[in-house]
Amino acid sequence: MSPKMKRREFISLLGGAAVGWPLAARAQQTARIPKVGVLHPGQAATMTARIAAIREGLSERDSQRESAIELIVQLADGDLARLPALATDLVGNRVDVILAAGPPAVQAARAATASVPVVAVDLESDPVASGLVVSLAHPGGNVTGVFLDFPDFSAKCLQLLTEAVPALGRVGVLWDPSTGSLQLKAVEVAAQSLGVGLEVIEAHRVADIAEAFYVLDRLRIQGALILSSPLFGSNPQLVADLAIRRHVPTISLFPDIAREGGLLAYGPDIQGLYRQIGVMARKVLRGAKPAELPVERPTRFQLVVNL
Repeated sequence: MSPKMKRREFISLLGGAAVGWPLAARAQQTARIPKVGVLHPGQAATMTARIAAIREGLSERDSQRESAIELIVQLADGDLARLPALATDLVGNRVDVILAAGPPAVQAARAATASVPVVAVDLESDPVASGLVVSLAHPGGNVTGVFLDFPDFSAKCLQLLTEAVPALGRVGVLWDPSTGSLQLKAVEVAAQSLGVGLEVIEAHRVADIAEAFYVLDRLRIQGALILSSPLFGSNPQLVADLAIRRHVPTISLFPDIAREGGLLAYGPDIQGLYRQIGVMARKVLRGAKPAELPVERPTRFQLVVNL
């Protein structure tokens, strides 16, 4: 079976499993079933738990009324160039709301439609500075969602890594340029105050992650800070395996990387974020306007240490 057919099968299974989720009650059995689109740059293998979290957010546990919702999942399989076409497909499918993960997906969704609500989960962008919203309290357009917008988290990660591995003189920084420079600038400022040298290594696609660890090994840099990006967050096992193989202590915002073999993680509860945007999508399906639905921040944070 071809990868394309596998993706279609995966999406079909998700859509079929969605029928019967408790949400708003239907007035009639023949009422139109709401559609929620998911636009993500990652791969199917990493999405099962996140789709489950979205389902949980969309559900209404205190209601016994039956209803249905169709979930349409579009995955770029790590190829960001596919996101604009996938976003257009979702609009063509007449979805009622698009859940977009990461800056490239959010930008693609916004470019594809000015009318369909877009609920973002974005840990890398300043939503106001980037023009996605007018203000946090009153977004003013068709985009709202959950934004971290705390670049100091990356700076704090650098500090934690240097405290855990005091002998580090230089730290490798894996950076996905598609996420913008907000985090990188904060880390560069923190490195100066900590007296630590940085080696910034760009990663544009999955294959670049392995190359980045090869560069770290060649330069004898024994510590890595993985900046926030859906590229890294969607491949926690790969990052952890490379860190173990190259004997490189790592820290990131993603708990799964630490659990699979990285050293440290400090950041928001990723599953909680997907549950959070599910709740926001439910509000939109009930009639809330994204222009007036305030931008939210992560509510739970985790420090994970792999002993």
